[in-house]
Amino acid sequence: MTATLDTPSSPDPLCQGASDPRLEGIRDRLLRGERLSMDDGDVLYSTPDIWGVCELADMVRRRLHGDAAYFNINRHLNYSNVCALSCKFCEFYRKQGDEGSYTRSLDEIRAEARSAVDAGATEMHIVGGLHPFQPFEYYTDMLRAIREVAPSLHLKAFTAVEIVHLAKIAKVFKRDDRTAGIRWVLEHLKEAGLGSLPGGGAEVFDDRVHDEAFKGKIRSDVWLDVHRVAHELGLNTNATILYGHIEDRHERLVHMDMLRTAQDEALARLGYQPDASGAITLTRRGVRQPTPDMSERGGYFQTIIPLPFFPDGSELEHLPGPGGLENLRTLAVARLMLDNFPHVKSFWIMQTLDMAQLMLQCGADDIDGTVVWYDITKVGGADTHQETTSVDLQRVIRGAGFQPIERDTLYRRVIRDGVEWRLA
Repeated sequence: MTATLDTPSSPDPLCQGASDPRLEGIRDRLLRGERLSMDDGDVLYSTPDIWGVCELADMVRRRLHGDAAYFNINRHLNYSNVCALSCKFCEFYRKQGDEGSYTRSLDEIRAEARSAVDAGATEMHIVGGLHPFQPFEYYTDMLRAIREVAPSLHLKAFTAVEIVHLAKIAKVFKRDDRTAGIRWVLEHLKEAGLGSLPGGGAEVFDDRVHDEAFKGKIRSDVWLDVHRVAHELGLNTNATILYGHIEDRHERLVHMDMLRTAQDEALARLGYQPDASGAITLTRRGVRQPTPDMSERGGYFQTIIPLPFFPDGSELEHLPGPGGLENLRTLAVARLMLDNFPHVKSFWIMQTLDMAQLMLQCGADDIDGTVVWYDITKVGGADTHQETTSVDLQRVIRGAGFQPIERDTLYRRVIRDGVEWRLA
């Protein structure tokens, strides 16, 4: 379901009476559909008027999506927590043989896929650790096994970090021509059933932060290469930012700027024309939002997902992590800075349903799905069984004042009759 900016289903808030006059100039630029500068981003992060920032983000969000708010019926599959890396912020990883380590068999994966179909899911979200001993065929066999028993499921699988790992274990990754190996892997995964890429593994695009918090993980240039190649192959992708650890706010803005530059390239491939400044924004009047029917020309970033850092159990557990207001501000800033991303997601698993509801009024238009099993992050002592229902998701959305729209992975509207569904 898409909308153009000529026919919003609700009027733009005027955002009058903001206590910080600097926000008025930013508001004027937003209303003209202009790209905000890094200096503007610094203002958005430094102003004491956080509610003015959230109101601006809500204005942009409503211009793009009216009163629609999206959710989906999905299942997460973490196929293994065995990982060659030891990122300081991560509580998920285990080494081979450690207590609690696991790697799912193909039979277990088939059972998860059948269970997802029985629950009416439209998507399976698949990520895991960088297993040092599993062959490349394990991953293509995994996708084929799911397609065999659940052909209707869209397979959103493998972060950019995992894709590079797969290129290395397949012995096709070459540092002097890394995109060739990335392309080889993505082509083979797509042939096996891969439908799109999730946005994980981006963390924060900064070498200082990278070297201190997740040394050994791919850097920003390689992460972006994976997504560029995926877009060239017609695969849509998402993007994340993991904030609230050792990075500063300006480094978050640099991360967002690098993402929107990469999105400019993707949208240009789809035929979008830049403005006088060279930017391609989706917030200008009359701009059509990208849709899956453009995939023959290429893919694009669908969604930005700001993820708060949870220190518990990691090597960085001495840090406090971000508070609720910082979470709201960062999501709002992401909506305002990433003017060429169609969607902003408040991932309720890491934000909680209550915070996700508030975030719908601060720039988010999506709260993800039913999830069921999630082993990466556990909020407030939760275990791996972290599930909600479509009824609860719709209740949360309506409570925020929006109209719930069930979507598939590519943001096409879903018409449902129990576990049976079809695309509108």
